[in-house]
Order: sequence, then structure tokens, then C-alpha cells
Amino acid sequence: MEPTELGTDVDDTAGETGSRPEDDPGTGVVAAFGRQLKLLRTAAGMERAELGSRLGYSASSIASYEQGRRIPPPRFIERADEVLGAGGVLLALKEEVARAQYPAFFRDAAKLEAVAVELHLYAALAVPGLLQTEEYARAVFGMRRPLLDEDTIEQRVSARLARQEIFSRKTLPTLSFVIEEAVLTRPIGGQRVMRGQLEQILLHGQRRNVVIQVMPHDREEHSGLAGPFTLIETHEGRRIAYVEVQRHSRLYTEREAVRDIEAQYGILRAQALTPRDSMAFIEKRLGEG
Repeated sequence: MEPTELGTDVDDTAGETGSRPEDDPGTGVVAAFGRQLKLLRTAAGMERAELGSRLGYSASSIASYEQGRRIPPPRFIERADEVLGAGGVLLALKEEVARAQYPAFFRDAAKLEAVAVELHLYAALAVPGLLQTEEYARAVFGMRRPLLDEDTIEQRVSARLARQEIFSRKTLPTLSFVIEEAVLTRPIGGQRVMRGQLEQILLHGQRRNVVIQVMPHDREEHSGLAGPFTLIETHEGRRIAYVEVQRHSRLYTEREAVRDIEAQYGILRAQALTPRDSMAFIEKRLGEG
């Protein structure tokens, strides 16, 4: 089934970061922001150290942003626009710069996720990003191959944690997760990191708008063998399915394709442990640690 207008099958040829060359730090919108920042700072008669001091950043961080080597966080952009009297010039780039935090194959999905009213996710390989602790996320990115550089790892970790603002939105979305038992027993980052991760999953599982279920090893029937996916519903009632593997991704909007994945998810939830039993399973894992 081919994806429709939102659906893109991104062939990542950019290498280790999973982003297109025009969107890498040093190029594209990130470089354009850096050049604009430098022009405004120079026009204001400020050295990098002075601007950094007023914004709470080091001179080396200002240099990295101006040279397009690092992606500035939204708060930096807001404050820099104010301090430099940019009149909204830097703010106009904030959304596109924020999108550059993510690898190209995930950017459309991240934009939809941020405004979704419902998200339903099946995780077979690692704890879903929305549930990850900072330490677990850093371990995941640290073992990526080809290796990511340290700046990219920090950028990816920050972007992943920023996505978790969905839990504190004023209008709470409905979130559900079906997670393979293997994901919860594989100690990515070590036992201490995994313990903290299991504790965080338990905390999220207590939220009124969150349902977490575990798919145990011993199930003889399993409707999710085709791999992980995310189902998204928007404020407008649009239903979208996101599928990703090996830095290739697709967003499906065609109703028949989405309905097939929705059917898989419904059966998965019936096959998995109940939410109550799932929480008990995770508590037991913690007790064994």
C-alpha cells in the first residue's frame, strides 16, 4: 500500500545522523539561523561572551550556534530575539529550527505527535521515546551505529525529552502503549539505568490518560509480528499510522492502510496482559532487580 500525501518513504543517504544533508547542523535552516544570529549580534555591537552572559550561555555555545554546529533550543531563540532586538526575525525560524532536532525520517511524525489527541504505540525493540528517562535515551543513542558524535547525542536526547511535554498539555491526549516483555527485561544502559526506566514507566502508567500493557513472551498468538508502529489521531479526526524501520519511515493516511494497522493494535491489546497485570509485571521486575 503506497502512502498518500503525508506519507513519505525517506531513503536516508546522509549517514550517521539519519538526516538529510540540507538539514544537518552546518547547513540548511540551522546554518541560516546561525548567520542571522551573528549578523544581529554584530549589529548590536556585542561580543559572543557578552551575548552569552546575558542569555546564560558560554561564548563557545554562541559560536556553535552561529556556525551551525549545534541546534539552539527554543528558549535560546526567544531570549536572543528579545536581547538583540531582532523584532521577530529569529522567532520566525524557531519552528523550523526545532524540527531540525529530529532525524529527517521522524520530523513529520514528531509534528503530528505534538498536537495529537490520541496516540497508540506498539514497541518491540526499545522503550518508547515518550516514556524514556534521560539516562535510557542517552544509552540508546550512544550505542547507535554508525556512531553519533557527542553533540548529536545531546541534541537527540534533548529533543526526545522535549517530546514528553505531551504529558503536561492542558488538554490531555489519550495515550496507550503495548510493550514487548523483552523490551522491559533487556538492561539497556545497565541495571541502574533500567531500574530507573521501569520506575518511570510505572509512574506514567498511573496517569489517568495513559494505558500501558505488556506483551509477554509466552503468548502463542501475536498480531504484531510485522513490527512496531504508532497510530495518531488529530484534532480534526484524521487517523494516521506511522511505521519506521532502519531510518526509513512512512506516514499512512489512506483509510484502508490505517484500518489494517488499527485492527492489528486492537488484537494486540487483547492478547497482551491487562493494564493492571502489566503494572504488577513491572513491579515484580523491579523487585527482582
